[in-house]
Amino acid sequence: MTVDNLFILYSKRPMITFGTSSFTFNQILKGDKSQLSPIYEEAFGFCFDWLNGKNDFTLQTSGSTGPPKNITVSRTQLIESAKATKLFFDLKEGCSMLCCLDTSKVAGKMMLVRAMEWGACLRVIPPESNPLKDLKNEVIDFVAFVPLQVEKMMSSASGKRALEQIHNIIIGGASISPQLREKVACLPGKVFQTYGMTETVSHIALANLKEKGDLKYKALPGVKLKVDEQNRLSIHAAMGGSIWLQTNDVVSLQSDTTFIWKGRSDHVVNSGGVKLYPEEIAQEMSELMSVYFPGKLFFLTGTADESLGQALILVVEGVGNNSNAVTFLKKARSILPKYHSPKQILFIPKFKVTPSGKIDQLRTLAK
Repeated sequence: MTVDNLFILYSKRPMITFGTSSFTFNQILKGDKSQLSPIYEEAFGFCFDWLNGKNDFTLQTSGSTGPPKNITVSRTQLIESAKATKLFFDLKEGCSMLCCLDTSKVAGKMMLVRAMEWGACLRVIPPESNPLKDLKNEVIDFVAFVPLQVEKMMSSASGKRALEQIHNIIIGGASISPQLREKVACLPGKVFQTYGMTETVSHIALANLKEKGDLKYKALPGVKLKVDEQNRLSIHAAMGGSIWLQTNDVVSLQSDTTFIWKGRSDHVVNSGGVKLYPEEIAQEMSELMSVYFPGKLFFLTGTADESLGQALILVVEGVGNNSNAVTFLKKARSILPKYHSPKQILFIPKFKVTPSGKIDQLRTLAK
């Protein structure tokens, strides 16, 4: 497609507002960035490339399973992802969107792609912990957040009122706590937790946070799922390049299109022949953690044990408090299912994190 044809294609579409400066798609197409703040140069450049028909894009993986690496994805993959999300939420041309994620990462880039492919009115703002603090009574059709942002906004009356003005919310980047899930269930709009990875250019499945019981992820239209003998999930989707992608995520497949996420296969702890999923247990003890170690980062892992093979331990960021630790372990044993109580607590002053902000367990424990 020529630039002239693209000019006609985008001539009647809405605009993208970077901070306080608004641009029509045609202005972006022509590279007219007068009044653009320097902090939005990269995002504007991505939109310019997109509107001018660029076919391949380089994305960086999150670093969750190893060192971050660059991968190349096609324009078609990004379009298919945007189409599937639009179909899932039944969003229309001209819908209003807010991007408050890092646009150098895939989640932020996909917000830009969705806006351009949907013909939406998008506002791009910096990825702050409380991105809605300056937005008053603005009704928004679609927003993506990370859990930290939602937690911050739900903690204030003004933040909650702002969230109540949003029709569709997706939350990704990390699992949310049962406490936060309970809070967002009271919001009037739709609220979903995402499941996906860089290789699938954002989410391929969504879980309704308002439904009771185990969090069930439903695949987007056109996504196929299967598991291997270890119950590790494989994904076949147009946004993933239309090939089967093997993950390290252990799931309970509920149907051809739905699953319950259990945890990562490389994190499984085999304690006395019983397979324990640390991420699942972390959800169970989140309320207990908020009482004894409020605001502290933590994770569960296995350590060598002479009789069990591996013993489950709790790793907490911060300076140790022995009396508090003893009380916590005693309480955990009294309320958690058998085998789910950690045998000990390891305190580490400062956790290592990946470039995407997730806890880097291997580097943290290597210290």
